[in-house]
Amino acid sequence: MMDLFSQIEAPERAEIVALRKELEDANYRYYVLNMPTLSDREFDEKMRRLQDLEALYPDMADKNSPTQHVGSDLSAKSDKGFEQVAHRYPMLSLANSYSLDEIQDWLRKLPADAEIVCELKYDGLSISLWYENGDLVKAVTRGDGQKGDNVIDNIKTIASIPWHVDGVPAHFEMRGEVLMPWASFERLNHEREEQEEPLFANPRNAASGTLKLLDPKEVKRRELTCYLYYMLGEDLPAQTHYERLETARQWGFPVSDAVKVCHSLDEVNDYISYWDTERKNLPVATDGIVLKVNNLQQQQSLGYTAKTPRWAIAYKFPAERQLTKLRQISYQVGRTGVVTPVANLDPIQLSGTVVQRATLHNEDFIRSLHLREGDMVWVEKGGEIIPKIVSVERENNNESDAETNYTFPRVCPECGTPLVRIEGEAAWRCPNESGCAPQQIGKIVHFVSRKAMNIDGLGEETIDLFYREGLLHTIADIYSLRKEDIARLDGLGDKSADNMLAGIEASKSVPWSRVLFALGIRMVGETTAKKIARRFTSIETLQWATKEQLTAIDDVGDQIAENIISYFMDIKNLEIVNRLRDAGLQFEDTEAGNGPLSDKLEGKSIVISGTFAHHSRDEYKEMIEAHGGKNVGSVSKKTSFILAGDNMGPEKRKKAESLGVPMISEDEFIEMLS
Repeated sequence: MMDLFSQIEAPERAEIVALRKELEDANYRYYVLNMPTLSDREFDEKMRRLQDLEALYPDMADKNSPTQHVGSDLSAKSDKGFEQVAHRYPMLSLANSYSLDEIQDWLRKLPADAEIVCELKYDGLSISLWYENGDLVKAVTRGDGQKGDNVIDNIKTIASIPWHVDGVPAHFEMRGEVLMPWASFERLNHEREEQEEPLFANPRNAASGTLKLLDPKEVKRRELTCYLYYMLGEDLPAQTHYERLETARQWGFPVSDAVKVCHSLDEVNDYISYWDTERKNLPVATDGIVLKVNNLQQQQSLGYTAKTPRWAIAYKFPAERQLTKLRQISYQVGRTGVVTPVANLDPIQLSGTVVQRATLHNEDFIRSLHLREGDMVWVEKGGEIIPKIVSVERENNNESDAETNYTFPRVCPECGTPLVRIEGEAAWRCPNESGCAPQQIGKIVHFVSRKAMNIDGLGEETIDLFYREGLLHTIADIYSLRKEDIARLDGLGDKSADNMLAGIEASKSVPWSRVLFALGIRMVGETTAKKIARRFTSIETLQWATKEQLTAIDDVGDQIAENIISYFMDIKNLEIVNRLRDAGLQFEDTEAGNGPLSDKLEGKSIVISGTFAHHSRDEYKEMIEAHGGKNVGSVSKKTSFILAGDNMGPEKRKKAESLGVPMISEDEFIEMLS
């Protein structure tokens, strides 16, 4: 037998090794990091190439090859507080097709009398809901197909999913897709853009990232939704897939209205043609059609491959793309100093809108495509919302130009300050925080925004005008504005000035957590600011916080902690804070008492289960965080104790007993804190 070196000596053998590595990396980035590097079509083409090569070289068979298992979204137990649960029935992926010819080839392999159920292929995160005696007891992600994460606390925030159903079998599963609607996706990305946090590429990535959060309140705020498409279990009603979906709808489950039984390739084609256009009017993302054999006995006879059912296939809609000219690369400076390149394009029509600009992310992205001004480029809409350049049409470009080394600006396009690039980061940044106009204007715009100080009348155009007139240079200058200075400017007057000053005065009652968010410390978003403000109830205590104290707060990592410490080490920031304090802003939590909160629960991971008499679950979660503890969703060896109320979940009780995790009553917990 050949040794490993001789096995991979041939180019095709080396290609097998390389493809396996590339596809495993792509799976990890797609399912775990929610940062895909390949389109679905590119991934499928590479997977098919690998399958063909493995068939040619059976001596290189490997049970760990990506051709033999589905991608995994399992969370590492050390990172997440989710219980991992083995699926009762393997949760496989679907084979993808991209043409009617491929659909026809699949149909030929089916029984002659097979009916086909066509459904929309929703672009979200797969979920399996377990019901026992009518109660929702588990909600398990796909994971690696054999086991997944139980995210039931987060699933229960989705209003359309019933917690209890009457008149149903004792044990069954409903499988479906968790989605983030377009409206929620746009709002979330807008929030992230304001904080200069990385944007989610599409609603699927946003939904996946949201469902793995440890804070159900934040999950609920992001407004996920769900569609269910398959029923599993014993002694279930009906003998066809379509009838079971209709039964599930009658039971109150969210089932799509777009399901249709088809009897021929022509009917399938009509369904695809209709929804390829109409899906653009839906409130959620779809990326294709799923075709399933309707008869459940035929499904059972057809069976499964290692990773896909033979009785179902997905048809993927072609991505809408247009060829256009890259006229110019311009550069924008954000409020944290990040310099973002932007492609200015000849106008094109994509998904019903005119596209003239597309983000180029950073220098590395431009270099990877060898982009040059004047290139002909293919543009798609990522998730049908965000325009992006996906490739360059080299046939129409000057090849010699492509070899020219691209140089990112080395000085700020706004103030001329030399740019810096921090090791490990992709972005170039202008360090001139106090003298770079877009940064200062951006900080003021953020400060007055609705979720921060919420000052009416100070919009971006007005702030820009005030900055040019010398009335505003920092956020502290807002509280020095005078009526006569405002009223004399074009487009304003006494009434506008009075309204603006009233809004400024009202902002002095905004609570400490929102003031902290308004300061604009890099990477401290709205939710993170609330968590920090619960732990540090005044700016004085936060000013002297150590890195260890900061990183003990849920969602505060090393980088955020370092940003906070750096902020309070800058004398200019301290001067601004002192001016804001003198103006009367709330720099402490007046409801938290005069002294700092206790550290009685410092370092403890606590699970809440059951119902309570004295406080709500959310109130207890806030109390745990306020006293230095950490809320977790499921029981593990690292759980310090369970705050156990009435009707505690039997699964959590059983696991706690097996692991020896203490269970503390509501009264004992209150006594502990007092």
